[in-house]
Amino acid sequence: MSAAPSRPPPPARRRRWTWIDTALLAAVLAALGWFVYRTEAVMFYRWNWSVVASYLIKVDPATGHWQPNALLDGLFATLRLAVWGLVLATLIGVPMGVARNSRRLFPRLVSGLYVMVIRNIPPLVLVFVVAFFVANQILPGLGIRAALARAPDWLQATCAVLFGPPKIIENIIVGLLCLAIFTGAYVAEIVRAGIESVPRSQIEAGESLGLTRFQILWDVILPQALRNVLPPLANQFIQMIKDSSLVSLVSVQELTFVAQDVQIATQRVFEVFLFVGFLYFAVCWSLSRLFARLEARARAAG
Repeated sequence: MSAAPSRPPPPARRRRWTWIDTALLAAVLAALGWFVYRTEAVMFYRWNWSVVASYLIKVDPATGHWQPNALLDGLFATLRLAVWGLVLATLIGVPMGVARNSRRLFPRLVSGLYVMVIRNIPPLVLVFVVAFFVANQILPGLGIRAALARAPDWLQATCAVLFGPPKIIENIIVGLLCLAIFTGAYVAEIVRAGIESVPRSQIEAGESLGLTRFQILWDVILPQALRNVLPPLANQFIQMIKDSSLVSLVSVQELTFVAQDVQIATQRVFEVFLFVGFLYFAVCWSLSRLFARLEARARAAG
């Protein structure tokens, strides 16, 4: 007796615009209108968005070409910090996440202590501790800034594109360490949960085949766990973009740091910070939609 053919999944429902959406949109617009009215009528504030536009793009007087101005440079610095910060956080978090599931007591204690401490102290405290200790005690002895100053022009240009201005490279390193240490604890928990999501039967099957513990981890557990940890890692990258504003405390010229300088120079508080908030929203929302589409495509292919 032949098996009945499986039914295709029902087509996804298309979302329709309802009166609730209209009411929510009207409420948001009314709140924005009330905010503009209060700032003009009560605070006697006069809006001037042209100031923000002048800090986006400028003309190089030497070449006559358009080039990014302060706000766009700050946005690029934020994206660089997020990318390299997540790379370093992954290098920290993956071994710690694996150690959280180790059979040995000492790796579990070390990784558990790291996760417990980092996740239960304010990020600002971590920034100050790392900044003052690393910046004052370790980095000056390494001579990184002096070495870059003597480096060829092409190497300095490459460093500026990948990391930022060589003259503040030590500040950038401190900022990246802060982000990596802080985010690494969350990556460790993501990896731990991904490893624990692999069925125990898969591990027992590897043991029955005579595989070593490393082979089971590398060939059996991690490939399956990777599929489960990619969505939360993508969300962590988006969170890293927002958390990068913390390193403005160590004089890294990312978007928040630049926005503070621009609003001081122009006295345009609302325009500058509303626009910066829009930039953060646009980048994070675009990345969330991209990651959601990639996740749906991977789920359909699997």
